[in-house]
Amino acid sequence: MNQIDSFYHKNINKGINLLPEEEVKHCIQVLRHKIGDEILILDGVGGLHTSKITNISKKICEYKILKSEITLPKSFKTHLAIAPSKNMDRMEWLVEKLTEIGVDEVSFIQTENTERKKIRMDRLEKKTLSALKQSRNPFLPKLNDLVTMNSFLSENHSQKKLIAHVNPEHNHIGDVISPGEDLLIFVGPEGGFARMEIDLALKNGFQRISLGSNTLRTETAGVTACCAVNLVNKH
Repeated sequence: MNQIDSFYHKNINKGINLLPEEEVKHCIQVLRHKIGDEILILDGVGGLHTSKITNISKKICEYKILKSEITLPKSFKTHLAIAPSKNMDRMEWLVEKLTEIGVDEVSFIQTENTERKKIRMDRLEKKTLSALKQSRNPFLPKLNDLVTMNSFLSENHSQKKLIAHVNPEHNHIGDVISPGEDLLIFVGPEGGFARMEIDLALKNGFQRISLGSNTLRTETAGVTACCAVNLVNKH
């Protein structure tokens, strides 16, 4: 049996619902769904809702929930703080892969060597939603707009805090994390963190870790770190 198509709707009611406007065109015009077709609705907070289309017009698609499966949150949370690269396409690729992996939160940080001063959150959010539907991840990651490093570090972060830094003397990330830990992992720009930024992070409770001996692109480092967390948690 073929897998039914997935759509995102964050505010779902019992009984009849209207598919969000941005999803209607894709459902009706692109995928050419008809009345009676089954579709899967993801609400981004753990719900997978098998539904049937009950009515269609040019701009409206009504559906009725047939059955719902609720996924409980993981026993751990992963928050990646990362300096965006100059190439926006790489950041779109990053959030796509982080969504597939199941990362809970992503914050974009402006550091001394960050080349990009603004990011298109609308583009990143669209890519995240697309990856959510493709991967059928029950949980939509939270994306936070670009802020300065000082502003970010001034917030209260209660997780175990790690900062990735290329140095063979630092412990590898896989050796310093344990299953079930909530983690905040900080990855810098391709030019690296400035010395004073490392010192500031350490003063704010971060622990230096390594992601291996090779120098990685920013987006590669972010995905590598989050994959390591999943491996330790067997997720």
